[in-house]
Amino acid sequence: MFTKPENWNKLTPKEKMEARFNSWMSLNIEFASPEKAQAYKQRVQMIKDATYLQKPERIPIIPWWGVYPAEYGGITMQEAMYDYDKLGRAWKKFNADFENDGLVTCSLVGPGKVFDILDYKLYNWPGHGTPPNTSYQCVEGEYMTGDEYDLLITDPSGYFMRYYLPRIFGALGPWQMLGPFTDILELPFVGLGLIPTGIPPVQQAFKTFLEAGQAVMEWISAIGPIDGYSMATLGVPNIIGSFSKAPFDTLGDTMRGTRAIMLDMYRRPEKLIEAMERIVPIAVEMGVRYATVSDTPMVFIPLHKGADGFMSNKDFEKFYWPTLKGVLLGLINEGTVPYLFVEGGYNQRLDIITDPDIPAGHTIWMFDHTDMKEVKRKLGGWACFGGNVPGSLLKAGKPQEIENYVKELIDGVAQDGGYILANGAVLDNTTPENLHAMLDTGKKYGVYK
Repeated sequence: MFTKPENWNKLTPKEKMEARFNSWMSLNIEFASPEKAQAYKQRVQMIKDATYLQKPERIPIIPWWGVYPAEYGGITMQEAMYDYDKLGRAWKKFNADFENDGLVTCSLVGPGKVFDILDYKLYNWPGHGTPPNTSYQCVEGEYMTGDEYDLLITDPSGYFMRYYLPRIFGALGPWQMLGPFTDILELPFVGLGLIPTGIPPVQQAFKTFLEAGQAVMEWISAIGPIDGYSMATLGVPNIIGSFSKAPFDTLGDTMRGTRAIMLDMYRRPEKLIEAMERIVPIAVEMGVRYATVSDTPMVFIPLHKGADGFMSNKDFEKFYWPTLKGVLLGLINEGTVPYLFVEGGYNQRLDIITDPDIPAGHTIWMFDHTDMKEVKRKLGGWACFGGNVPGSLLKAGKPQEIENYVKELIDGVAQDGGYILANGAVLDNTTPENLHAMLDTGKKYGVYK
């Protein structure tokens, strides 16, 4: 866990970021050998140099992984979500055979048993709505109705507990009968405020919730040593120790749904903006908290509904960017590094996101379908960037084609530093030969002179 120095509030964002990087560099890990300890420090230093817009000794290589480690390890994703021994063998093998500059963590696989216990309705997952060897799928719906914005704005945590969570977890449906915990104030009113917790269905819901908590502890007790083993034996750092979201995506992805939030932009724009502004400090606090606990400065932020084609630049500037910018500034102010996964294309957004209020050398932008030469022209000298190696090429191309693509990418946009080599979309399908072609080319051709 990262420990803030006593003068934390007097430090600049850059000094705070430096303190987090230094702590990450000296993480207390019992490495397999002094050579692996040195490899760990070298990798963190390369990532730090790239973040600071400098030239590291070599371009960091941090691909995005989906379900392919399971396929490579000879198991299904369903097995990975339920059998932690099989999960461990597959992920350890994958990390060892395709050693890159960031841990391929098994924490993102998810605990299937927990989802079963809670009757999770927001997603289908392998063996539970999707085939055993595929990824998960979001089941979009209006889990928050259009007339509930004021409830969310007034009391976000209360809204989640009494409205949203009972809708996405079938086992927690009785929580809708709970009253606001803010009713529990003085002695004469405590009993009245607690009456709903005595209702049998509510009590059963809490018992199921505790059962899920126990299952989560079984899961984290299993995956922690799996990731720890790979870090210690290979000298690879865990890149993504924290998570946050753009406020528009918080509402649009899994609460209102795509169709509903797009209509909200016209039917209730003021309430939509007010709700997103209410979410900003929550998103900042969550990102900072997990970064502090994990002692990893990076805060992963997937960008979904801001992509080209979802809305005009005018609407992006009105609805999407202001609160995302607020989240970025809040995270930067606490010394963390927003690590943005820019899904889809952002070819129309580059002039907007290169906002002068965002300080240079404090963010990382990983692109999917965006023109990388334009990215270099707009973001070069302002932010670290990377991504763009197509998943289609990694699946259907030949090793020589991948080698050529990576070389062309490095020659075109990476020569000045501030660059990370990665694929564009999350990688679910490839071949060992193609994957080695990307990694080996990056390691050999990405060395700075």
